[in-house]
Amino acid sequence: MNANSVRPGKIDVVVVGGGYAGVMAANRLTKRDDVAVTVINPRPCFVERVRLHQLVGGSDDAVVDYSDVLAGGIRLLVDSVTRIDAAEHGVKLETGETVGYDYLIYAVGSGSADPAGVPGAAEFAHPTASLEEAQRLRSVLEDAPMTAPVTVVGGGPLGIETAAELAELGRTVTLVCGDRLGPYLHPRGRRSVARGLSNLGVAVIDGPGATVAAVTRDAVELSGGRVLPSTVTIWTAGFGVPDLAARSGLSTDAMGRLITDETLTSVDDERIVATGDAAAPSNLPLRMSCQAALPLGSHAADTVLSRITGERPADFGKGIAAMCVSLGRKDGVFQLAHRDDTAMRLHLRGRLGAKLKEAAAASPVKQLADEARKPGSHAWPVNDASRRQRVQAEHGRSLSKPSRLA
Repeated sequence: MNANSVRPGKIDVVVVGGGYAGVMAANRLTKRDDVAVTVINPRPCFVERVRLHQLVGGSDDAVVDYSDVLAGGIRLLVDSVTRIDAAEHGVKLETGETVGYDYLIYAVGSGSADPAGVPGAAEFAHPTASLEEAQRLRSVLEDAPMTAPVTVVGGGPLGIETAAELAELGRTVTLVCGDRLGPYLHPRGRRSVARGLSNLGVAVIDGPGATVAAVTRDAVELSGGRVLPSTVTIWTAGFGVPDLAARSGLSTDAMGRLITDETLTSVDDERIVATGDAAAPSNLPLRMSCQAALPLGSHAADTVLSRITGERPADFGKGIAAMCVSLGRKDGVFQLAHRDDTAMRLHLRGRLGAKLKEAAAASPVKQLADEARKPGSHAWPVNDASRRQRVQAEHGRSLSKPSRLA
């Protein structure tokens, strides 16, 4: 047991990050009475990231009280971790405090990608992947005339949903997608999204010459030479992860995600388990999404619980079987997928698509609350039997390691 135990006589598990994966893991850990769980998060409220586009449009605040999703008895520490000291089993906080752990779950999530390399983007474009960014953007839009041209950069779900949300309010919106609108989508689903955006009056620009070359205070310049007037430019092109793992000397992939084996255990330290968007199991990470975060969160907790009892943790084997895209409040596309997260031909659209999207957006909070009330009850229905084959094909061997404690 850690000499700096938060609660003497208990096994201390620190969860760094209070998003979908972190909260799911923390709740599940309360299955054992002898485990003391501390969640460290930089803000005192849970953020529904799947609703940030609604915050931008003004139809939702995208926050939930932790009391609604976090199990009683879990310690919530509002602070930021600046470094993980794996050798000493402790984390250094921004306030200067050090918190010791017996096991650590790394669940720092993701945020807006750095637009470095695009002149003017960091200065004049507004990111929207975090609560604070979305709130600032909402304020900027409130100060802009309804007739002011708005450009959304990024053709993924966040870009599509943000563009649709604002167009439904009556704003003049251009969506700049780069090579392709909705690259994840099946061509049939993509056509439905394009049709929905067109119905809302969104001008979609993709294909050759549709990447952003520069952003100025009042325009967006494209690689093909076209200049788009833009009073408000919104940057949704990609996601990045915090550099905490790299700064702490842990192995990461090119994006900065913590590399783990298939049990989600760090390849550097068996007392550190990663989950959610910032985890790269076998260097083959899942698509960043709350659909991945929930089963990853429960699996991370199960890995820690197995190590506590001296059992070998199981390999992760869950998959993602859909992508939901809202097109304002009355339209949407529910893209079904194979269990390895590749889109299939089948999709649902229109009002039914919108209802399914809303159900999918509401479901994670309910699942977290259910796990808080009954830890260990969460079960993810989608299994991906092909993952082990993909891991072995990529690496030539299984990366799972036998259980041992540092």
